Amino acid sequence: MKKWLIPVIVIGVIVYSIYNWAVGFNNTAVEYQEDAKTAWSNVESSYQRRNDLIGNLVKTVQGAADFEKETLTAVINARAKATSVNINAGDLTPEKMAQFQQAQAGMSGALSKLLVSVERYPELKANANFLELQSQLEGTENRINVARDRFNEGVNTYNKLIKKFPGSCLASMFNCDEMDRCKSN
Repeated sequence: MKKWLIPVIVIGVIVYSIYNWAVGFNNTAVEYQEDAKTAWSNVESSYQRRNDLIGNLVKTVQGAADFEKETLTAVINARAKATSVNINAGDLTPEKMAQFQQAQAGMSGALSKLLVSVERYPELKANANFLELQSQLEGTENRINVARDRFNEGVNTYNKLIKKFPGSCLASMFNCDEMDRCKSN
């Protein structure tokens, strides 16, 4: 066997090992990022469910009570604003996340004000449709919190992968940018 062949084989094994390591990192990063994007889609789905339920709640409240127009208008406007702000899961910039969270916080505040105001209407509190919608809204708020927690866990896993050495070196080569977490309302 020729002596020059041994260094060539050693270099070939090293190059092949580095290649496999880089491919493995990239595939793992892509998998974690896609998991986080899927989790974000679940967050948006939960918010959409809440917005749909609020439309039904507003109709029920309008039909069952001589209700304060200001509170009802605030809920309707907050719902319209919350549904107008959408984020593509592939484009989760800090600015867009902040705008989305602000719209959802406004929706939560208006909804809380509506539910507090309803306390003055005993016939509405006894309405079966209202009680069912209120129960569904509570469940949806829980779904939102769970979905946001799962999104944050997915983002956390992805961010740790791309920030830890030696993955941080490869992250910039593969354009793996840090993802932002979802802040609570």
